[in-house]
Amino acid sequence: MKPHPMIKTHPMLIKHPKKNKIINRKSTLNMHKHPNINQLSLLLIVTIVFVFVFAGCGHREHITVLKLAHGLDPSHSVHKGMVFMAERVWEKSEGQMRLDVYPSGQLGSERENVEMLQIGSLAITKVSAAVMEGFAPSYRIFGLPYIFTSIEHSHRVLDSDVGKEILMDGEEFWLRGLTFYDAGSRSFYTKDRPIEHPDDLRGLKIRVMQSPSAVNMIRAFGGSPTPISWGELYTALQSGVVDGAENNPPSFYLSHHYEVCRFYAINEHSTIPDVLLISTKIWNQLNEQEKQWLQEAAHESAVYQRKLWEESERQSLEQVKEAGVTISYPDKKPFIERVEPLYEAYKQDERIYALIRRIRALE
Repeated sequence: MKPHPMIKTHPMLIKHPKKNKIINRKSTLNMHKHPNINQLSLLLIVTIVFVFVFAGCGHREHITVLKLAHGLDPSHSVHKGMVFMAERVWEKSEGQMRLDVYPSGQLGSERENVEMLQIGSLAITKVSAAVMEGFAPSYRIFGLPYIFTSIEHSHRVLDSDVGKEILMDGEEFWLRGLTFYDAGSRSFYTKDRPIEHPDDLRGLKIRVMQSPSAVNMIRAFGGSPTPISWGELYTALQSGVVDGAENNPPSFYLSHHYEVCRFYAINEHSTIPDVLLISTKIWNQLNEQEKQWLQEAAHESAVYQRKLWEESERQSLEQVKEAGVTISYPDKKPFIERVEPLYEAYKQDERIYALIRRIRALE
């Protein structure tokens, strides 16, 4: 079997209509109205070429091609997990199903990719669970500071029925979860002073994701939450639009934010996973066997990515420390105490508070 070309740079895909099922492609030839002779000739040539190629294979009736786009760097463990998933899909299907991975925002921003999933023009993307708060209420649980007591606790929850229920909660908005990827715990990094206590955040503008939970958390700590897209954050830090941000060690390192922010306080206030989403419009077009290949490969890739993540965290902290960043490990107790009112507020929401109790039961 020929090796599967996993990483893409947005090539045109043209397949023989009887031999290949293409999902979520954009038309490259407009021949629906008044085709001229040149267009018909070109279509005939393309058809003949693909009939020849696949006739030569002798054992392929069709190939289902899915596009997966995301904004991470190819060196990121989550991207590597997706490439592993593509390999497993190819192997499981014996070449009948292919997953093409487009990293580094080639097919648009995170928000644009989600919108493309909703209309069915893109099959799969990766988002932070925080982004899903605006679509599915249960995802808000991940934004609660210190909802998980350890990384092992978070894995137990994500692998449980609780995790499975949350993955399905976005289907109403054409966004079905396939699996969670480990994104570690988020901590504060700042330009001018370390964050050793919540009081150190007073007067500081801290970049947050477009997430109500993240905004409420920074306010509870005493800081000024400032939503800014990830792609614009380096410039915002450099120019003083914000004084700091919060994220996991690999993101801090791979984004080069350590070049601007010289203090990293590992307080691990939130553990928000990444979510691998598939468009329900695409999912519903797959047959049962294809769904099984894809879902199994997604689960396997999550296990694989967790191992990579652990190593990437260690290496990232080593790299930023060598670059001169001051790393500290503040007492978490004052941070935990400051956000207790956020939990009290959720008592009014029966569904979310029930999730909180189920998550705590899995400690």
